[in-house]
Amino acid sequence: MTSTRPRPTDNGPRRPRDTTRRGTRTVRVWTSAALAAAAALAALLVPLLAPLDQQAVDLTAKLLAPSADHPFGTDELGRDILLRSVHGLRVSLLVGITAALVASVLGLLIGAAAGALGGRTDRLVMRAVDTFTAVPHLLMGIFIVAMFRPGIWPVIASVGLTHWVSTARIVRAEVLSLRSRPYIDAAVSGGASRLRVARRHLVPAVLPQAGLAAVLMVPHAIWHESALSFLGLGIPAHQASLGTMINGARGSLLTGEWWPTLFPGLFIVVPTLAIAGLAGAWRERINPRRRSELVL
Repeated sequence: MTSTRPRPTDNGPRRPRDTTRRGTRTVRVWTSAALAAAAALAALLVPLLAPLDQQAVDLTAKLLAPSADHPFGTDELGRDILLRSVHGLRVSLLVGITAALVASVLGLLIGAAAGALGGRTDRLVMRAVDTFTAVPHLLMGIFIVAMFRPGIWPVIASVGLTHWVSTARIVRAEVLSLRSRPYIDAAVSGGASRLRVARRHLVPAVLPQAGLAAVLMVPHAIWHESALSFLGLGIPAHQASLGTMINGARGSLLTGEWWPTLFPGLFIVVPTLAIAGLAGAWRERINPRRRSELVL
């Protein structure tokens, strides 16, 4: 007769994996929110408290290392990097938010129209979208900016008119999914027109997805504006812009002065990561099973 030894059971307290993930997500969200709030407050308050003279040059204080008087140092023309970086961040946030709104509205209208009408209209719109996607965004943005005088609004138009494609595809996919719902069939059977169905049922249902796409587009628009400014397009050379500051600091970096390049770069990276972190938390809350569809 053989006896089997009972297997030891672990009845001690065990921390669920979901709790750890929830704690990590909470820390990430609060950190992103704090960084985004700090960037927004700096962009709103600092220009009011410390106005920047865009034409001011002090060659006696050029390329000073970070110190108490200049926490981020000075650039090749003796201008304070901290103050110019905050003003450049203000330009980047203005361009990013406004361009994201423009692109999201265009994408919402085009995607909703294609999904709601369906048939030949849907196919024609999506072929136009594919053709538009074949042209690189930056190349088309340079072409749009080159048609206007240097300024903020040509850059906003450039980014907004070249980044609506992703939102249009997301909205179209959501509308096609909603069209198979029973309440949509009931509305159509009751005599509602396609325009009424789209206005009363389809568009309100996809607004959270379109809003999330707009938030996710803000970091991309900021990087696009910085790239255009780095190339010397869009923003005038004398106006504070993060991309212009990095472009002007290339020669200083070769001679060992690292601060004119590092700090404007951080003003690009940190706010975009903060906004992307908040958008990622919102994405998981809206639809945790379909995360990949909203990656722009």
